[in-house]
Amino acid sequence: LFDGIYPFYPQQRKAAVFDISTIIVIVVFLTLACSFLLIIPGIRGRARLYWTLRVLLSLFVGVVIVVVQFTGDWETGWVQANTSYKSFSPVQVNADIGLHIGLAGVNVTLRGNPVNQINETINYNEHFPWNFGADYDRSYSQGLQKGLPSPILYVAEKFSTQSPCAVHRQYRIAGHYASATLWVAFCTWIISNILFSMPVLIYGGYMLLVTGAFMIFSLLSFSTVRNSPMCLIQIGTSTLHVAYGGSFWLMVAVGLLCFVLGITIVAMHHLNLDLLKTFFDLREDNAEEYQEMPEVFINPHFVNKGL
Repeated sequence: LFDGIYPFYPQQRKAAVFDISTIIVIVVFLTLACSFLLIIPGIRGRARLYWTLRVLLSLFVGVVIVVVQFTGDWETGWVQANTSYKSFSPVQVNADIGLHIGLAGVNVTLRGNPVNQINETINYNEHFPWNFGADYDRSYSQGLQKGLPSPILYVAEKFSTQSPCAVHRQYRIAGHYASATLWVAFCTWIISNILFSMPVLIYGGYMLLVTGAFMIFSLLSFSTVRNSPMCLIQIGTSTLHVAYGGSFWLMVAVGLLCFVLGITIVAMHHLNLDLLKTFFDLREDNAEEYQEMPEVFINPHFVNKGL
C-alpha cells in the first residue's frame, strides 16, 4: 500500500465540483472586467458611472451566454431513497440521487446519507455525453465495465439509445440546436458592442433585441424535450422528477434583460436622443462638432486687397 492506495488498481471515483470549461470562461470575463476597473479612474465626471454600468452589464450578458453552454443544470432533479448499491447484492444504502441535464449530456450524482456507509465512501458524479461527436452508449458501456453503483447505471440507462423511454434523440437534437442558437446570440452580442462603440446607437439597440430573441429561441428549442413523455425513474419507493434548473431560468432572465435594454435604447433614440448620447458619453463630442463660433476675426490686410 502507498498511503492507503493500491498501486495497481484504479482509485475510487470522486465527485466533480467544478467544470473546467466553466472556470476558464469565468476567468476570461473576470480578467476583462478587472482590466476595465483598472482604467475606470481615468474617466471623469458622471461618465465614469455610465461606463461602469454599460461595461459590466455587457460582460454579464456575454459570460452568461457562454457559460450556460457548459453547465449541466438546464434540468435538475433530486430524490432521497433506500436503494441497492451494487448489482447482485442485497445490501441497501440511504443516498441522495441527483440528475442534472445539460446541453451536452447528463450528470448523475450519488451521495450517501451519511457519505461513509458499508465501509465505502459513497460520493459520485458521473457524466454521460450525448453531444455530436460523442457516443453516449459507449460511455454507458464503460460505466458498466467500471462497475459503477447500480443507481447511477439505472438512471443513465434511461437516456441510452436502446432504452424504451426513447428520449435520447430528443434531448440530443434539442441540446444541439439550443447550443447553436446560443452561439449565434454570442455573435450578435459582439456585433451590438461594436455598433455601440462606432457609435451607431439605434442599430446597437436593434442587435441587442436580436441577441435576446436568439436566447429565447434557444430556450424554446430546449423546451421541445417536454413533447416526449418522460419515463418514470423509480428508485426504491421514491420517484425522481426533473424540472427546469438554474441555467434555464438564468437564460430567461438575461434574455428578458436584453429585450428591456434594447427596447429602452430604441425608444430613447426617438424620444430623447440627448439623454441617450449623454449615457453613452457622446453629447460633448457632438456639441464640440456642431458648436457655432460666437465671433469671427478678419484680417484687414486681405480685405483691402479684395481677397
